[in-house]
Amino acid sequence: MKKRLLNLVGMIGFVLILAACGNNEVQPVAINEATDTCEVCNMAVVNNQYATQIVLGNGKSMVFDDVGCMYEWIHTNENEEIKAQFVRDYHNKEWVLVDDATYLYNQSIKTPMAYNVISFKDKAAAEEFASENKGSTLMTAAELAEHSWEQNRDMMKGHNKENHSHSHTDEEESDESH
Repeated sequence: MKKRLLNLVGMIGFVLILAACGNNEVQPVAINEATDTCEVCNMAVVNNQYATQIVLGNGKSMVFDDVGCMYEWIHTNENEEIKAQFVRDYHNKEWVLVDDATYLYNQSIKTPMAYNVISFKDKAAAEEFASENKGSTLMTAAELAEHSWEQNRDMMKGHNKENHSHSHTDEEESDESH
C-alpha cells in the first residue's frame, strides 16, 4: 500500500513539474498602436504583417515596425540575451518564431522602412508568393541573419513623399506625424 501511495505521489509530482515547464514558453505581447514605437527608428508600430518583436532574457519585449529594424537592433546589441524573436505571417498576421518562418526578399515589396523583406509561416505560401512576384528570393532564418540589411533608398524617398515618414539616414528629415 505504501509503495502504491509513493508511486501515486511521485506521478503527481512528475505531472506538476511537466505542467510548470510548459508555462515557461515565451509568448509575444500584443502591440498597442497608440503607444508602441520601433526600438530603432522610433516610428509607430502598427499591428500589421510587418511588425516584429524580440523578448529579452529579462522578459522585456521590444517591438519593431520592419524586420530590417529588428536585425539592425540585433546587430548593434550583440551582447543582449534574447529569449525569443517573432515575426508576423504576411497573410494572416499570426506571430511566428523567427526560426520557423520562411522569408522573401523582393526590392519591389514595400515595407515600412524599405528593407523589402516579408515573412511567412508556411514555406508553400512563400513559394507561391515568390512565383507570382518576379525577382523574389526565398530565405531561411539562418540566411536572413546573414542578409545584407540595406534600405531601398528609392523606396524611402517615395515613402517620405507619400507618408511623411522618416528613414534611418541623417540626410533625410524626420516628420513628427507618423
